[in-house]
Amino acid sequence: MAALGACGEWLVSTYEKKLIAVHTKKSREPFVFDCSAAEQKPKDTEADNKSDGSEETGSDKILAFAISSSAKLVALTDDTKRLVLFRCEPSWQVISTRWVVRRCTSLVFTEAEDEVWAADKSGDVYSFSVVEPQKTGELKLGHLSMLLSMTLTPNDKYVITADRDEKIRVSHLRSPHNIQAFCLGHLEFVSSLLAPPGHPQWLLSGSGDGTMKLWEYESGRRLQSWDLKQLRDMPNSDTGKEKRSAVSRIAGSPGGHHVAVQCERVPSVQLFGMEQGTEERLVPSSRVTLPHCPLDLTFDPQGRLWVMLDSRETPFLMYTHTQDSWQCDSESPELKSVTEALRPHWEALQVSAGLESQFQHLYKANFDNMASYREKKQQRLQQQNEHGGKKKRGPGKGQQSNGDSKKAKKGNQSGSVPKASS
Repeated sequence: MAALGACGEWLVSTYEKKLIAVHTKKSREPFVFDCSAAEQKPKDTEADNKSDGSEETGSDKILAFAISSSAKLVALTDDTKRLVLFRCEPSWQVISTRWVVRRCTSLVFTEAEDEVWAADKSGDVYSFSVVEPQKTGELKLGHLSMLLSMTLTPNDKYVITADRDEKIRVSHLRSPHNIQAFCLGHLEFVSSLLAPPGHPQWLLSGSGDGTMKLWEYESGRRLQSWDLKQLRDMPNSDTGKEKRSAVSRIAGSPGGHHVAVQCERVPSVQLFGMEQGTEERLVPSSRVTLPHCPLDLTFDPQGRLWVMLDSRETPFLMYTHTQDSWQCDSESPELKSVTEALRPHWEALQVSAGLESQFQHLYKANFDNMASYREKKQQRLQQQNEHGGKKKRGPGKGQQSNGDSKKAKKGNQSGSVPKASS
């Protein structure tokens, strides 16, 4: 999984098995963590004893990572079920390596930075202590479906989880069995969540149905909805499975004034801005056309938009907001330093994730049973028409016709019962 995030003055990217952090201001050596060379899971653990004897191996690919609000901590999880915790300042170092029960899809730090929460493919959410970095995870809540995204609201009041079955659940963080609300309305899996900065009552969600929705999550009320396909001026007839484009990323600027939305396999980014009025609302502001499909995007602390591209020649672009528009700042010294620092690692990678759908297997399978029914019905009607000129068959041998049966019945009713002979 290719991902991008801003960790203070560090720009952090993950691709395949590596996490690479580059400082955007100072000339510092990039930090590189390779999961294929990381600590291995002990074979005599309790979890192994409970297994069925078959050894499960992963590919060491990074599946998700998270950055704490203070930008001092980073966590990642990979296909080998590691959960690695890092400290970023004053220098990068690994704090602990633990193991999760199932492969994870989303990580998030609490605002207090005392825990990191992990959502997995089986629908469960575990919390891992940051204060006690060797402590095993604690099961907090579960869905009946695969979890795809998770976020926490300000002040660590709620944990919001989204699954493959279009549900968004709002649960109390300290008592997750207590469900506050559901945000329902998507027609396909919910792939991305964002609690936008500066708007503590809002939640943004993206889905495989190609829409982004704005919610008042505490009540589950939907405030706004956008069909991103229409914003890209695409025809509505484009409904084939191969043409579907799920929302893969929603990012918010630090001040909460801008929102960037990325859809898979679409070489553009849709920007939204805040409109002031009787009540605030989001409106589409502009669309940035890219030379290649984006792999991920993020805002840095200065509000600049960084985009990771599916290209060896141009792996990154940076955009700044000036005079109500977004302009590419290709001459930025930060962009040049980041590109040069990452180029040796980037050239060794197989850059192809942007060409494949990571959500294709999550779409609902539609079965057209009516087509088979109509075909069989047409065959029956055709057979009836072919035999329409033939006479109806009379009663079979040993059978009475309906009229004879009625006459016999009438005769028995009117006739007398013969007397027995003495």
